[in-house]
Amino acid sequence: MIFEKQTLPKSLEAFIESIFYFKGFQPDHSIERVVPTGHLFIIFELDGIERNTFDNQTLVVNKTFKNVWISGMHKNYLSISAHQDSEMFVIQFKPTGSFPFLHVPVHQLNDKVIAAQEVFGDEIVALRGQILKPKTVNKKFDIATKWLQDRFDDAKIPEEALVVLLKQLQENHLSTHATIVETYPKTQKHLINQFKKYCGLTPKVLHRIFRFNQILQQIHTQQKIAWSQIAYQFGYTDQSHFIKEFNEFSGFNPQEFIEADHHNGAPNFFPLDKQG
Repeated sequence: MIFEKQTLPKSLEAFIESIFYFKGFQPDHSIERVVPTGHLFIIFELDGIERNTFDNQTLVVNKTFKNVWISGMHKNYLSISAHQDSEMFVIQFKPTGSFPFLHVPVHQLNDKVIAAQEVFGDEIVALRGQILKPKTVNKKFDIATKWLQDRFDDAKIPEEALVVLLKQLQENHLSTHATIVETYPKTQKHLINQFKKYCGLTPKVLHRIFRFNQILQQIHTQQKIAWSQIAYQFGYTDQSHFIKEFNEFSGFNPQEFIEADHHNGAPNFFPLDKQG
């Protein structure tokens, strides 16, 4: 499998988490669960294979996507298809980074996966065609970078106070949430409105998502996990509170998660029908 990640130009570093390309993916499953991470994605398929999202309970197909789609900010896990010989190109935005490029309030895309034309029109399909043409990955990256720079509207940059607060949420314990939010220089109503516009989700929900992903990183590849210690370390009121939130974000209780060996796989993607 080929996997390459772009070195971002400085003009995009504050807004883009990563731009990456992969080809020749050979999964051992056809459906996988994706947990929320606090990022918005633009996803290009370059292989002509249609992708599906599924009902989380029944795993019945509920939508099909081709060419390019947007996965907005999600509060809960998402069930998606995985395909043999996949070739894809992905733009992953930072939590406050997508609005200057989307030009629509981020909360309008909350918990949605939609065709990218609904936001960008036909230009996004044309961009896919341009990305398809070059044989070298660097040229594909150059095309996407130029499009992002052309789309960028500096009048839609989030205020510095919002970016600083978001960074504090990412770096600090959930128990400090109230203290962090109180540092915002304007009203709490203004803060919520700004978060909806630029991040989609509220500060508290994002902070909980960041905490959950820190837990996944911590238990990744660990052979022995003391869940009671994890719950205490990350500030849950009790173990039942921890189990409830773990299930909310992943669809598994902690014991199911370990029995399925998910802690030894990718930290945000969990196969639901793994063979062998």
